[in-house]
Amino acid sequence: MSSVLLVCRANLCRSPMAEVVFRACALALGLRRVASAGVWASSRPERMDPRAAACLERRRYVLDPKWRSRKVQREDLAKFEVLLALDNEVLDELRRIFPEAPPQRLRLLLDHVPGMAGQDVPDPYYSSAQGFEHALDLIERAVGSFRP
Repeated sequence: MSSVLLVCRANLCRSPMAEVVFRACALALGLRRVASAGVWASSRPERMDPRAAACLERRRYVLDPKWRSRKVQREDLAKFEVLLALDNEVLDELRRIFPEAPPQRLRLLLDHVPGMAGQDVPDPYYSSAQGFEHALDLIERAVGSFRP
């Protein structure tokens, strides 16, 4: 596997955080293409949620200042070998958008973490800074356990 698309709801918090962490580890994971998108993202590109960006910066991740949100597109299934959803609701929506996709191409991010299969990375959007830290903890665990 050489390409991964991380997907959450709006592509403002969890999936961009996961994209940054996957990009930081891409070489070690053998990934050539990493991106993120949202199943219900606005048609107008937006910057990453500042709380997500601050959380990443506290852990010394490098952020692309040109990064903007985007919505999942039909051609993403052809561009990426696997689409990793951050929660079950997003996974269900991906299955609706791509009914032809084999199950192994649409998965949950935490399915890669021993003992966490089927679990969601909670959406921190309506929570405190601690919610963003917790989401990033789970994302880092998933990246650490990811085997393409």
